[in-house]
Amino acid sequence: MSLSQLSIETKCIHLENEKDDITACKHYGAISFPIYQTATYAHPAVGRSSGFDYSRLQNPTREQLEKVVCSLEHGLDAFALSSGMAAISLLMELFKPGDNLIVDSDLYGGTIRLFDNVSAKNGISFTRANCSQDNLEPLIKPETKAIYIETPTNPMMNVTDIAKVASLAKKHELLLIVDNTFMSPYFQNPIELGADIVIHSGTKFLAGHNDTLAGFIVTSRADIQEKLRFLIKTTGAGLAPFDSWLVLRGIKTLAVRMEKSQMTAQKIALWLKENPNVESVIYPGLVEHPGHEIMKKQARGFGAMLTFRTHSTEQALSTMSRVRLIKYAESLGGVETLITYPTTQTHADVPEELRLKNGITPTTLRLSVGLESADDLIADLEDALN
Repeated sequence: MSLSQLSIETKCIHLENEKDDITACKHYGAISFPIYQTATYAHPAVGRSSGFDYSRLQNPTREQLEKVVCSLEHGLDAFALSSGMAAISLLMELFKPGDNLIVDSDLYGGTIRLFDNVSAKNGISFTRANCSQDNLEPLIKPETKAIYIETPTNPMMNVTDIAKVASLAKKHELLLIVDNTFMSPYFQNPIELGADIVIHSGTKFLAGHNDTLAGFIVTSRADIQEKLRFLIKTTGAGLAPFDSWLVLRGIKTLAVRMEKSQMTAQKIALWLKENPNVESVIYPGLVEHPGHEIMKKQARGFGAMLTFRTHSTEQALSTMSRVRLIKYAESLGGVETLITYPTTQTHADVPEELRLKNGITPTTLRLSVGLESADDLIADLEDALN
């Protein structure tokens, strides 16, 4: 079998060009890719190089990680950065004062904070829309350069038809940028659906163990690849060697983690639906979710994230203080199940008016489902909700 024909489960463990590396006796046959913990590299002579000059520009461990993520997302090139926000910050350097972006109104709070307080200061304007429902074409201006979406969104789990938005973007010569953090490349590949750029907080499902920070940009376009390679070496936000190794290690179990977490999330969502202390459950895997059919069309699963509402603010606050196995913490995508209160955590810096418009109320809770027993997690939630 050709290595290029490997399934995604196997690609998480074996890079497509791995056989060539072994044949060439690189890395002494190490099964775990080495950590090249060095800042600089010696040159044999003037005009000659080992292929690496300085670790701000590139490092063998980071390069290996970028190749793996690029392969999983079916891109042309990938860029590993020090955090998800570092990735989005670098991405915004593609735009100039006067440019406009159409962005989903229900984005991660840190992304909204960056757009409103840094990018806007730099002269970039944003048009907010519900990209899962609104007609975006009338919002396009002469200065509009890109459409930026998450799907599903954080935390309200709105699902946008990527192929449909990609078609609109191409019609008007706009970039389509998709934050694919919630689904990971295991369940969804936006580039295959027409996106030009994919963003990940690698801290989350890719690394998968709540032990490091990372971010990724993946692109399918050579012109963007060239610009980003210049920008990453200029701004200096490339991912460090040890963190690159941690994400490489995490990706090896991405497939089994995503499958297990999704299976448990589905069970929890169905249980929450029947719990009298829960007002509503928002999970794309539920047939009544408005994006359920779109997810079936554009993804290979429904993911491990779900959002639910209690009947009162007091009950929401009580739930977070009463969980024991589940941890009340920010972040998502790790082996541990985490419960988050978007109002004061992930979306605290989002203006209250926008939070409420997006449906993020003081009764809204977000759950990132990990690898614990579904029965144990349900028992913990039952104790907390009661």
